[in-house]
Amino acid sequence: METSARLLRLLSLLQAHREWSGNDLADRLRVSPRTVRRDVDRLRELGYPVHSTSGTAGGYQLGAGAELPPLLLDDEEAVAVAVGLRGSANGGIEGIQESSARALAKLEQVLPHRLRRRVGALTEFTVPMTREHWGPAVEAGLLTDLAHACRDHERLRFTYRAHDGTPSRRAVEPYRLVTTHRRWYLVGWDLDREDWRTYRADRITLTPPHGPRFAPRTPPAEDLAAWVSEGVALRAYPQRATVLLHTSMERAAEHVSLSSGILEAVDDETCLLHAGAPSLEGMVVYLLMLGVDFEVREPEELRDRIRAMRDRLTRVLDLPPAP
Repeated sequence: METSARLLRLLSLLQAHREWSGNDLADRLRVSPRTVRRDVDRLRELGYPVHSTSGTAGGYQLGAGAELPPLLLDDEEAVAVAVGLRGSANGGIEGIQESSARALAKLEQVLPHRLRRRVGALTEFTVPMTREHWGPAVEAGLLTDLAHACRDHERLRFTYRAHDGTPSRRAVEPYRLVTTHRRWYLVGWDLDREDWRTYRADRITLTPPHGPRFAPRTPPAEDLAAWVSEGVALRAYPQRATVLLHTSMERAAEHVSLSSGILEAVDDETCLLHAGAPSLEGMVVYLLMLGVDFEVREPEELRDRIRAMRDRLTRVLDLPPAP
């Protein structure tokens, strides 16, 4: 194997596995341990921080350096990175669109022709639904600050805007960030309300100084994603309902997002929907928009609203057409 090809192979092995012994690398490359040591020195000269430890438990490990050396990606990894950068360039995180576009341009420039065609087809024949179509973006710096506070167990102080725009001051012990394809949420213990709360990141304005550090509490649920989904789909609304949808759970999931309802499979042809709404009238409109037959399980008042809306629509249809 030529030296340049062997170096690429060695780099690929170091990137794919946390730590290698010198003998294992020598066996994989079919060279002597002495050659492995020389190749590792060449990688270091090229800027790759390869750490080594001696002894029977020693080995080689690729670490993080002060500068970013070239990455070695296989075909599928390169396409995956390109697709991810394209999504970031059109995504809902403010401040990374331009840098994502620059990184994508650099990657596309060095991609082999066969991969450039695959990525180019995806770019050319995809129409992005930008943040203007589905809500405000979140600043990348804010997400970084929230993540750091979760990691370092540091209390946060911020102003939070409610759905109606009303601001309030919050002191929170942050725990985790939960994300969907549309929203970012912060889960944390609200010190004033003495309870777990979910905050939409785009409504948070940090008001430092922060701190002090705290001992993490037991989270409100093992599955935080499901807990947040239930909160934004049910607990956040004054009116809640459970209905039986006459369609499979898979088909229902095409119309019911994680933030608009909780689906529960019953059998192959029906599923339960648990949903919340600002009013029962709004709940009726939401259910009709799903485009499937349903049965109301609770509350009984929802049936009354459906009858009232039915009667109103009947009166409208019975009116003579306008001249």
